[in-house]
Amino acid sequence: MNSLGINKPKKETKVVVAMSGGVDSSVVAAMMKREGYNVTGITLKLYDDSKQSKEGRQCCAGQDILDAKRVSEKININHKILFYQKKFKSEVIDSFIDSYASGETPIPCVQCNQTVKFRDLFKYAKELKADALITGHYVSRVQVNGHANMYRAKDQKRDQSYFLFSTTQEQLDYLRFPLGEIDKSETRAIAEKLKLNVASKPDSQDICFVPNGDYSSVIKKFRPESFKPGKILDLEGHQIGEHDGIINYTIGQRKGIKIASNYPLYVVNIDANKNTIFVGNKECLEVKRIKLRNLNLLGLKKEFDKTLFIKVRSTGKLLKAKINIMRTFAEVEILDKETGVSPGQACVFYSKDDFGDKVLGGGWIQKTYNKNLST
Repeated sequence: MNSLGINKPKKETKVVVAMSGGVDSSVVAAMMKREGYNVTGITLKLYDDSKQSKEGRQCCAGQDILDAKRVSEKININHKILFYQKKFKSEVIDSFIDSYASGETPIPCVQCNQTVKFRDLFKYAKELKADALITGHYVSRVQVNGHANMYRAKDQKRDQSYFLFSTTQEQLDYLRFPLGEIDKSETRAIAEKLKLNVASKPDSQDICFVPNGDYSSVIKKFRPESFKPGKILDLEGHQIGEHDGIINYTIGQRKGIKIASNYPLYVVNIDANKNTIFVGNKECLEVKRIKLRNLNLLGLKKEFDKTLFIKVRSTGKLLKAKINIMRTFAEVEILDKETGVSPGQACVFYSKDDFGDKVLGGGWIQKTYNKNLST
């Protein structure tokens, strides 16, 4: 059994490494090559970046493809580019726009992992007869009795398990995450030692198809009607202002409401059908129960019979919760205090055991229930 848990000599083990052009995936490719595996690097071209800002630091842009190619040449591995622009547009960008236009707050990075990366790239790696698909995500994979489980990464500041909750069991059995047990500082140290051209390259900060984080400009280009003015109401239904388009607002937002009040006002609900924003005080944001759709479960049914933990935003903390799994949806009772939970975000399930924080799956937030209203 080799270091990837595959019963083959390393030199006979063919692996595909997803190479975004950043330091993490580049180091993973180099690690696999250094260990003696038969490595092929794959880079995805996901969108037409010819008109994108040169100032943003995004993944899967033209410069990143060049960087991935240079790393592949440096470590002497085969490198391929897959052109997935049409798939990315229809399944990630269009979904992102639809979600914002309906008053939600989407996470396109999860959609990207769920579709073009872990579905289409997974299929392509299988067609190449690769034994495993390797990525540079910071998440841990623990295999027990032939069953692969996902855990939060050792470097929890970099943990990306929230973005990978939609990974299927079949995919998880095939995937490997070599960076799950090391810190980001160690990753950069490896890149410097190997003299990779991306050793000091900054991390991607923005959504790849959103230049400089200006998502409203993307939506305005594809869905200009989303900027239709509408009413801002208080929780009693009185109009107290007017907004310039619901896509400029998210649940929990305080800045930019532009309404004089004796106390801070927050966006507590968005009614896309009526093109209306509801505002209230901070206490109105406290959420006790949420309804989830489009579940992906990695845990066994019996694991949900006890109090578990959830995350409702990528940078959030683990919250105690009770999870009731139905056929096509789930209801979650949040036992800790949490505010500003928005439909369109993900809710990821975790349990704790001797290996750490285990990912049991999750779902997309469809509806929230709080003290003063339901959305």
